[in-house]
Amino acid sequence: MLKHPNIDPVAIKFGPVQVHWYGLMYLIGFVGGYWLGVYRAGKPHSGWRREEVSDLVFYVAVGVIAGGRLGYVLFYNPGYYLQHPLEIVFLWSGGMSFHGGLLGVLAAMWLFARNSRRPFLAVTDFLAPLVPIGLGAGRVGNFINQELWGRPTDLPWGMLFPAADPSAVPRHPSMLYEAVLEGLVLFVVLWLYSSRPRAVGAVSGAFLLLYGVFRFAVEFVRLPDAHIGYLAFDWFTMGHLLTLPMIVAGLWLILRQPGGSTGAAAASN
Repeated sequence: MLKHPNIDPVAIKFGPVQVHWYGLMYLIGFVGGYWLGVYRAGKPHSGWRREEVSDLVFYVAVGVIAGGRLGYVLFYNPGYYLQHPLEIVFLWSGGMSFHGGLLGVLAAMWLFARNSRRPFLAVTDFLAPLVPIGLGAGRVGNFINQELWGRPTDLPWGMLFPAADPSAVPRHPSMLYEAVLEGLVLFVVLWLYSSRPRAVGAVSGAFLLLYGVFRFAVEFVRLPDAHIGYLAFDWFTMGHLLTLPMIVAGLWLILRQPGGSTGAAAASN
């Protein structure tokens, strides 16, 4: 049995100004994604200019933050925020939805594709291998905040979360499972998969499929939000429900046979 190190969620204090670890994790995701994007754009025949990456990351940042927060408000806790509308902008308190962030990023990528006159799926194919850096960092932020913990377990790596259960019941560190699967594993697979020419949309499909499968699996040991609970069978959660369309869309993008290959995938890593 392990015990959570009880890390202070505030990383840096400057008088009344506080910088939270959760916010720093987002910064790591954006900076890491930018650096990797510049690296890929600099490869021969990438089809991208390095100058475009900064614009792409800006679009992504707006989509992630706006979509992630609004997604959490609408999907997971609309009643509370209807009564406390000012708290919608309290990003430092946690409460971000991946699925909402995904929708926000897709909307942002549609705008970027239109403004840059690129095919939408070519843009998402370039972006997909960069995203797991932010996903993994975000889950580390969840771990520091002691949120999104899992069901009770008697496994050796079961962890005590003081914020979750004062009665000292070890639980699955489900946020760490997600950090490994959605961050490290997803990054390695997508980076290698996109290092060879692929049909347009295939890399995006691989991202949707793999994230969907990983998230669907972890949902079995992750506790749902208390105000929502299980939707059915004492195991089917809102996370399961929102992830299923991703798996279907990912399979469709991979199995369809469009002509041509994505420019981002044509560049060697």
